[in-house]
Formats: sequence, C-alpha cells, structure tokens
Amino acid sequence: MPVFGHNFLRLKSCIDLQVYCSAVTGEWKKYAWCSYSEPIFYCDERNTTMRAITHNTFGDPADVLQITEKEIPTPGPGQVRIQVTLATIHNHDLWTVKGSYGFVPDLPAAAGTEAVGIVDALGEGVEGLQVGQRVASGTSFGIWAEYALVDASGLIPVPEQLSDESAAQLVAMPFSAISLLDFLDMKPGEWLIQNSANGAVGRMLAQLAESRGIHVVGLVRRDAGVQELAAQNISGVVSTETPGWEKQVEDITGGASIAVALDSVGGSSAADLVKLLGEGGTLVSFGAMGNPIMEIPSGPVIFKHITVKGFWGSKVSREMPAEKKTQLFGELIARILDGTLTLPVDSTFDAADIVSAVRASSEPGRAGKVLIRF
Repeated sequence: MPVFGHNFLRLKSCIDLQVYCSAVTGEWKKYAWCSYSEPIFYCDERNTTMRAITHNTFGDPADVLQITEKEIPTPGPGQVRIQVTLATIHNHDLWTVKGSYGFVPDLPAAAGTEAVGIVDALGEGVEGLQVGQRVASGTSFGIWAEYALVDASGLIPVPEQLSDESAAQLVAMPFSAISLLDFLDMKPGEWLIQNSANGAVGRMLAQLAESRGIHVVGLVRRDAGVQELAAQNISGVVSTETPGWEKQVEDITGGASIAVALDSVGGSSAADLVKLLGEGGTLVSFGAMGNPIMEIPSGPVIFKHITVKGFWGSKVSREMPAEKKTQLFGELIARILDGTLTLPVDSTFDAADIVSAVRASSEPGRAGKVLIRF
C-alpha cells in the first residue's frame, strides 16, 4: 500500500503501533514499537516534487502569489527538512511579497515565515531532533510549501497537548510579545499603556502582562475594538473614537503613574502616549503601522524626563542566549495550555486557495489569524 508524505496508519493487528513514511526516502520510521517486528504496510512509491507558494514579481499578494511545483529540497549541514502541516499568514509576509519589508528576497521567491510541521529529514550534524517529531518554526522565509528547510537551531519542539492551530502561531507574534515584555523589565503592579491593542502582539502582550502582575491599558481606534477584546477577556481597553477618552484612561489606572508606553502606530499616536506617561516614563517604539514619523512634543519629554527607545524583535531574538529563549518559550506554552494566552484562528484555507487566504488576511476586524493547510 503506497503511503505519501505525512500519513499515519494505526494497524489494527497491533495496538498503538504508528508508522511514518517519508515521501522522499520511502523508509519506515516507527513512532512506537510492539511485538511485531515487520510493518504490515510499506511504501512502494516515492514523491520527488512538492507544492510551494511563490511569486515571480513584487506586488499585491492576491495578484502575484501562485502554486508552483518544485523539487523537494535536501537538508544541508545543520538543517532540518519539515513537512509542513499548517502555516500562518502575517502582515510582514504580505509586506515581503509586496517588496516593502526590511527583507527583500531574490526573485522568484517562496513566501511565508511561520508554520508547524513534522521533522522529515535531518542534515549532517543535527542533534536533539528526530524524524517524526512535531516542531514549530517562525524564522525561515519560504516556509509556505509542503516541505521546507529550516535551521535546526530555530526549531521549537511542540508538546503533544498543543494543537496545530496554536503551534502554527507560536513563534512570531507570541515570542515578539513575550520578548518585548521581558525587554521592558517591568515590576508587578506597574502600569503600561499601548496603542493598537487589538493587533496580534497587543492582544498577546496584554494577556502575558496580566499573568506577570503588570497592569495594561489598551488603546484602540474604534469602539467596536473594545468589544472585540472583551470577547478575549481583555479589559482596560479605551477607544480613542470616544470624546474625552483620556479621562477613561485615568479612571482605569485610578490616577496611578504609567511607567511604560508602547507605540506601534507612529504619527500623532506617539504624542498621545507621551502625554499620558508618568514622571520618568519610557516610550518604546516597535512599529509604525500608521505613520513612519513619530510626532512627539518636546515639552513632556523634557519636563517629565521621558526616555524614548526602540525595540526590534528580530535583533533581540538573535542576540538572546539559548537558555533565555527556552525559558520564554516554556512560559508561552504554559500560558497557552492553561488558557491565559489565547491564539484565535479566523479561518483556514487550503494552500491551493492562497488568493482567498491572503484576501481574508487583509480584511479589517478579523478575530484571529488566517492559516494555510498543506
């Protein structure tokens, strides 16, 4: 019986025996053993090509992304080939396809940066991973494909209790949020205010901060955003669409000083945050979704001794010691499993329907991420 790719067969004649057949090597990989030494089924055919989502030019993702047949790649030293199960669409993926992100790939290019999958083959020198192991990756461009090569050092083992839907989102946004929170080095009981509170990082940061005893005020631009976040049990949210919204912020904090303000919008939104900061507060910029120019009045900065600094998650991640990464990912997984951190999914599309998937991802007011299934 030919078996292709990531297919699991439970053999009725042997309880709990599961087998894995690599689409390229045609070799059996046993997940569990029993008294039967020979598998009842075997692989007698091999796949050598795969589907990948690519683009030949930069432009609107709905116009330029396409499904391409490519050779299944072979892992080099230090690399792992994973068979992708689910991939996530992020804004930075779409910006890269448009050619407007900090990383500009050579064309033609494969797309995507984050996915969950199964280890399919190991390159020379790879240790600590095994074929058949479920892993998450959020650091490799071109991962929107049935098979992808990733550096072994960038893979996160996924525990059995964690769903594919959560694991597919584990690295990029949640790790950015917890790295940012760690970067801020705040104490329990302190207050933080952030704009774009209904963005992916904003939602996660609010939940993670609460688990550490840090109080958060979230700003959104629409009244509907308050209800959206309430559905995720995120409170302390204020709509700047409401007249006198600054008084609502004061009511939430009880007049307590705000130690840190997070700006991911830019423009005049940065000025609003600076005005709300307390004496000796810190403004941290980690995005510019609205305007690449921060408009900050000098008065509050001077008279309140405000510190302004930047945060770039990729740089922080590269420089972070392995032990620290392990600790933070452990905290993330624990918070997901205990329900403190929620990673909602808006919709899931087959890879063949990538055009509909990227259009759905660009719709405002989504309840969660859009995923691609391979």
